[in-house]
Parts: sequence; C-alpha cells; structure tokens
Amino acid sequence: MTFLARLQGMVGDAADGSPRRRAEYSSDASNYRVVPRCVVFPRDVDDVLAVAELCRQEGVPITPRGGGTSIAGNAVGAGVVLDFSRHLGGVLAVDPEARTASVEPGAVLDDLQAAAGRHGLRFGPDPSSHSRCTLGGMIGNNACGAHAMSYGTTAANVVSLDVLDGRGRRLRIGPGGDEPAELPELVERHVRPVAGELGRFGRQVSGYALEHLLPERGGNLARALVGTEGTCAIVLGAEVRLVPAPASTALAVLGYPDMAAAADAVAGLLPLRPLALEGIDARLVDLVRGRRAVPALPAGGAWLLVEVAGETPAGAEAGAGAVVAAGDALESLVVPAGTQATALWRIRDDGAGLGSRTPSGAPAWPAWEDAAVPPASLGPYLRDFTALLAGHRLDGLLYGHFGDGCIHVRIDLPLAEHPDRLRPFLAEAARLVTGYGGSLSGEHGDGRARSELLALMYSPAAIDAFRRFKALFDPDGILNPGVVVDPVPLDVDLRRPQAAPLPRGRRPGGLALLADGGDFTAAAHRCVGVGKCRADNAAAGGFMCPSWVATRDERDSTRGRARVLQEMANGALVAGGWRSPEVHDALDLCLACRACARDCPVSVDMASYKAEVLHHAYRRRVRPASHYSLGWLPAWLALTARGGPGVIRAVNRLLASPRLSDMAKAAAGIDARRALPPLAVTPMSARRLAALAGGSGPAGGSSLAGGSGPSPAPAGQVVLWADTFTRGFSPGVAESAVGVLAAAGYEVVVPGSDVCCGLPWITTGQLSAARRRLRRTIEVLAPFAAGGVPVVGLEPSCTAVLRSELTELLPDEATAGVVAGAVRTLAEALLEAGGGRLPAAFDGRLDGRLVLAQPHCHHHAIMGYEADLAVARAAGAEVRPIAGCCGMAGNFGMEAGHYDVSVDVARHGLLAAIAAAPEGAELLADGFSCRTQAEQLGGTRGRHLAELLAGR
Repeated sequence: MTFLARLQGMVGDAADGSPRRRAEYSSDASNYRVVPRCVVFPRDVDDVLAVAELCRQEGVPITPRGGGTSIAGNAVGAGVVLDFSRHLGGVLAVDPEARTASVEPGAVLDDLQAAAGRHGLRFGPDPSSHSRCTLGGMIGNNACGAHAMSYGTTAANVVSLDVLDGRGRRLRIGPGGDEPAELPELVERHVRPVAGELGRFGRQVSGYALEHLLPERGGNLARALVGTEGTCAIVLGAEVRLVPAPASTALAVLGYPDMAAAADAVAGLLPLRPLALEGIDARLVDLVRGRRAVPALPAGGAWLLVEVAGETPAGAEAGAGAVVAAGDALESLVVPAGTQATALWRIRDDGAGLGSRTPSGAPAWPAWEDAAVPPASLGPYLRDFTALLAGHRLDGLLYGHFGDGCIHVRIDLPLAEHPDRLRPFLAEAARLVTGYGGSLSGEHGDGRARSELLALMYSPAAIDAFRRFKALFDPDGILNPGVVVDPVPLDVDLRRPQAAPLPRGRRPGGLALLADGGDFTAAAHRCVGVGKCRADNAAAGGFMCPSWVATRDERDSTRGRARVLQEMANGALVAGGWRSPEVHDALDLCLACRACARDCPVSVDMASYKAEVLHHAYRRRVRPASHYSLGWLPAWLALTARGGPGVIRAVNRLLASPRLSDMAKAAAGIDARRALPPLAVTPMSARRLAALAGGSGPAGGSSLAGGSGPSPAPAGQVVLWADTFTRGFSPGVAESAVGVLAAAGYEVVVPGSDVCCGLPWITTGQLSAARRRLRRTIEVLAPFAAGGVPVVGLEPSCTAVLRSELTELLPDEATAGVVAGAVRTLAEALLEAGGGRLPAAFDGRLDGRLVLAQPHCHHHAIMGYEADLAVARAAGAEVRPIAGCCGMAGNFGMEAGHYDVSVDVARHGLLAAIAAAPEGAELLADGFSCRTQAEQLGGTRGRHLAELLAGR
C-alpha cells in the first residue's frame, strides 16, 4: 500500500495527493518552489496526531502551514504539507477578565481581533497580512507588524502552547506545563555561553530565540518555541495574551527629503511612545496613485506615519501634534482616525504586493525582505544599503517598521535570467546588516531564504546551540527540514528559474499580455503569493476573490489558480499544457469577475488568463455547449430580433415553459435551476435609439449618423453606445440614458449600426471571434473618438471591454487606443458635463431615497465605481455600497455546475444587503447580470443609474 493510500485510510479525503493540489501548495509567498508529496487538511487534532505518527514511522517530512503568506519559504516542503486554515481556524474562547484567548492554529488574525474587539481588547502584533495570516503561522515565524513596537512580537504575547514534537510527544508548554528533561543542561552548557549574541534588540528574529530559556529572562520555553518555523514542533493550539485597544488614535504624517532622512528622525520620536511608526517611500505612493486615490500628503520624498493614542479624539490629536513638533519635517499634518487614516494605512498594508513591481514595471522579489537594525542605526544603514543596491545595479521600493528598525524591500533581481546574482548580493547584504548589529530577519523568519546566512550572523557556538535545541524535539529532522538548522542552500529550489516561457509562436491569436511582454509564464508569475485573494476583501470594499469566499478552498483563490498555471508552464507536475485537466479544474469556478485585476496588489488578472487558456485549449476543437449558447448570445439575440416581435414572443413563451425550458437549458449547458431572462419584445436598435435621440440635445439633437461617423464633433456631443445586453434585454436603460444625457446638456449622437464588444466570446475564450467583432466596433466608433467625442457605455462589462481588452486583442490597431481613451461610463460623462460636479438639472433628483448600490465587478475593476457613488450622492440619495460580487458574473452563474457557488457568493453580499435593507430601499445595479441575480434570488428589481436619474 502506498504512503498516500495509508494516509487516506486514516484521514479520508482530507489527504490529497493530486497534481493540481500539489501544484497549489508548491510555493508560499516566497521565491521558492518545492512540490509536496501530498497536502492534508486536518479536521481535528486527532487527524494531526495520526498523520504525524505515520510520517514519523516512514521518515516523511512535515511542513505546517497557515495562510501560506510566508515570504522566506518557511511553508513549503517536499513531504506532507499540513494546511490548518481549512478546518482548524476557530477562536475557541476569549477571557476578558484574564485578557487571554484560546485559538486553533488556523485561526485568522482578523477573526481573533473581531472576537477580542467585542470586549475592548486586541491582539498586539498585527502584520500587514492580518486579513488572512493565521495564529499558527504567526507563532511559527514570531510575527510582528506595525504595532509590535508597542505590544511586542508574537513571542511576547503567547501564554502557553499545545504542541506535537518530532518525537511524537504532545506537550503543553507554559506555566506548570511540560518541559523536556534535558532542557536545563542544554541551557547551562550551550545557551548561556552564547547569551550575549541573542535577544540584543526587539526585532532580532533570525535564528532561535533561546534567550527566553535563561532564568534571568524568565525561563520561558513557550516563548523560545515561537519563531522556530515549524522545525521543532507543530502547533495544535495556543493561549495568547490580549491588550486593551486604545480609546482613540490619530496619525501624524511627516514628510522628509528621502527615506534615510526620515530614518534619522526616528530616534527623536521614540521617547513620545507612539503606537506605531512606519516609513514609506514616495515611489511606493506613486504606484498606489496609479491604481486608486491617495489622500493628500505633506511635501517630501518619504514619509513617517506615526500613530498615537489618547483617551479622547482630542487627546490623540494633541499627541499627534506633539509628534509633529518634534519631527523636524519638511511638512506635516495630523490625520484623525477615520477614512483618510484608513486609506494611508492601506498603502502600508499593500506594500508587500505593490513593491513586487518597481516603478519601471520590472518584477521585484522578496530576496532581502525584512532585515532590521537597532533604530538608532537605521539612517546610516539605509544609506549604505541603498549604495549596495546601486553597486549591484538593483532597485527596490523601501518601506517598513521604522520605529523598530525593520526595513521591507523587494528587489528586481533577474531571477528568471540570472539567478546566479542572488547569492553574492545576499552575502553582502548579510554582512552589511550584521555590521550594524542587526538581524537578517526582523519579522518573517529565516526559512529557505536566509537560514544559510545565519553563519554570518552567529558564532559556531550559537549555531550549535540551535542544532542541539532542535534535537531535543526533532532528533530525526522530519519537521520542516532545511530551515534554520542544517539549511538548504538559499539558491536551490528557486521558483522563477524553473519556469519556462511559452513563446508567442505557440500561442497564436491570444491576448497580447502587454504588461508582461506577451509572456504568459511571466503573467502567471505576477502572483507572488501574498494571499490577499484569501481575505474577506468585502470588508475593505473589495471584490476579490468571490469563489474563495464561497468555498474557502485554495483551489478557488486567485493564488491557487496562479500556482497551477505556473506549473502548467513548467510542465513537470501539470502536464498537457493548455488542455491539462488540472488547469481546467482550477479555472472552473473562476467567475472571470476581474476583481483581481484591481484588488490584487500585483494586478494578477485571472479572467484574462482564463480566456487565454480556453482560447488555446479549444482552438479548432469542439467546445462545451455553453460556449455556443451563452458564448454566442449576441448572435442569437440579433437573429431573434430580425424575426420581429412575433418571434421574440414565441421565444419568451418557450423560455417560460418548464418542460421546453428544461430541454433548452440541458442542450445549452445551462443549469436547470436557472430561470432564463425574457427578451425585450421591442429591442433597442441603433435606428430606434437614434429616433429617440433626435431633437433631444441642446443643439437640436441628431439623426442617425452614418456608419463612418460624422466629421469632427463640436463640443457638447456624446456618442451613446447601446450594447447587446441593453438592446436585447433592457432597452429602457438606453431610453432613459438619452434623456439623462440630454438633461446634462449633451447632444446625443448614435452610431449608425449596432456594434458588439464581443464580451461573451472573450469570457468563453473565443478570442479570434471576439477580435473580429471588435474590429467592426472600432470602425464605427473610432471616427467619433478621433474627433474628441466621448463614447458612453451603459453595460459595465461591455464598457470595460472597450477600456481594457480592446487593446489586448487589437494591440497593433492604432485606433483601438483612441477608442479606449474615449469611452466613459454614464456617471463619468455626467461629471464631465458639470466640470467635476453633477449638472444642476439633477439637484434633488434622488432626495430622501435610500439606494443600495451593487457595483458590477468589471465596473469596480476597470473603471472604478467612485464616479457612480458621487453622482448618486450628489443627486441627494443616501447610498450604501454593497461590497462583493453578485455571483452571476455574466455566463458563469448560468452554466451547469456553477449554480451553488453563484448562490453562495450572492449570499455573502447582495442577498445579505437586500435582506438587511429597510422597506423602500432601492437597488442600483448597472450590470444586467447583477439585476438578474437580484431579481431571481432576492425578489428585488434593480435599476440602472440612468433609470434612477430619469425617474423610471
């Protein structure tokens, strides 16, 4: 019987050795790729004990894993990977009197913070991955975060641990708990002689924190085990310390010429005892500005964000004022707690992802991610480190926990082409930081990235003490081997050098992948594993990743899919290329919502990658039925429309007949539980829309324009483009838009023929067909766009195609970029008409109305939804945005096999918002799929912004 079969005999399908699953767990958030033998999702502690015993008998390594956000390669291994986040993620108890909490190892930090927050408490350390990192992972690498300077590292906040060691012993480590009999001798003979090398400053995270074993340091074994990175014991549970949450906070923002100058100011601010003291580079902020709005900042090339506490808001702001007075900055400002402060912290939280691309667009890697020095040495160290980067012809965006002397940076080492440049740079960087009395790691542990370098930081006696400490718990070396003790070389198992590019010659007719030089492999490797797709992004107004929200399975996260695509390109584990079953399994529940294109810090665009895969997998082959039914929907609608109202009514009767409808859905690959939306009996053709527009504008309107477009348009004209969905299902939206645009002062112009963006062909991977339709579209729209006339789209997904996929599918068509630049949403056009404000004609139009706003995912991802919110609010509405995908996502929610996930996604956002809304609330949903989902599952009719403003 094979090892996997024996494992499955004990834990059933909790053990998975499939190539797809192994691909998903072949990497974490580091540079390393180590394919595991299998992955186990333990359902309880007994599963862990059983798996560990079999591994011990067979000599199979075990690597514990939480959220998989390890940046140093701490959470990859060649044996069994234990993922605790799937089933063992409970916050078991919070004791507000004792200020403690009991947690399972897979508990997410934000869940603990929510449970503790109900009692006015919090867990002190808070790494930027707080929305998805687990307590077990934090214990593994002694996580810190922005507030560790006030509350200490994770080690300082652990009361007791329930662990399983490599000998098979279950130990309860803590006051009055278990302790190996050999420990006192180890301390006396090996730890005490090297005590001066350990625990010299707060962010000395590298190696084992054996100083906690010394009697004068409290003799605390639990603290010593924190930060051992799964090499000594597997965490089964923990009791952690909680601290009172501050009553009020405020933020002092101080501007300096550069990062080193900002670092020089830190020592003078520490006596004021701030809660957090963070540094960010202007170049990092510039990257954020390219993606979303950034609050106004003081002058400078770098900033310190200094958070202070107070008993009242006024007290906190006074404390921030004292920081400003002491900061000697170029300019400063005080930001009270609220949306502006949250937006500033978000820049810092997204740093790990945003820093994965340099300003030039080159990939940057976590090769030297989190070194730390005593804060007093931070300025000089930064100057020398910047010179070191320049000497190696490298670049990286600096940010970090300046109050603790910890610097984060991702560096544009050419790992794909020249991995040989990694070792000499890291060796010099290690010598530099140790020369300042610093630590190779100040937060993320050593892992595979830095364990080999420990010999440059510590004496042979200290290294021997680490080895002997591990041997107390794991003499056979089955727990996370190759990390800290007896390390693997730092340049072995690098992921990027193992990846082979897929040449353009093998990918005819696909997307241009302009941001990645046409290289699909490079595009897939945009995912560096920070795991934001595994978070509850709706809490922060995001939409990624709706399938993960529904299933909580790594397979259905953007990161999991990216790992499978990386392995497909590699070809060693996932064979079969574009047609690999593992690839199609991983992509099956991708809604193609495109939220990752915006919410992922490195802009992984899984919807585009899915379209690319489907294009190549089915090129010149028979496709699934839904590709012909839903994928060709515009063609079927056009054919039906040519038959006239009689044919349309007959089709609607067929769709309404249970028996005939079920037969049609079965043939079309549509889920039997889905109702098919009725077609508009009188579709909105270009000719009919032009008749509505005639005479509507301030200059007398416009008749139907010729297919080649008018001569350059005068100011005040706008092209109204009615897409397939609007024409065939919601013609009233176009009719309303004519009146709204006219009321805003526009002369409404209508193209001379109906044109389609090709979206259904794109989402089903029929890219050649989509390209043909888009060529016709730009032929019609380009003359208007070239004349400076804005083109207003009504269906968000179709509008997004012209703003985004258009240039990816027609990269060599000069007019494609012209059209893309001219396309506007209705809200954007209205604000432009009013010079940044809503035209006066709409003042009070929505007064007293409560509006639930459901952004279409493509709207959020490509255009942004801020203009729509601004318009609705300026018209007088109280607007409550709904975060998260509606779950329909175009053809996804209709396809057989997707219904349950579609409904689960809707329950988390749209349906919950509808259920909680008071009577009389109205649903704003520009997307036809969003309105369909709301009506079918929530019994609520949604309306387009045009309809709301038109009073329809």
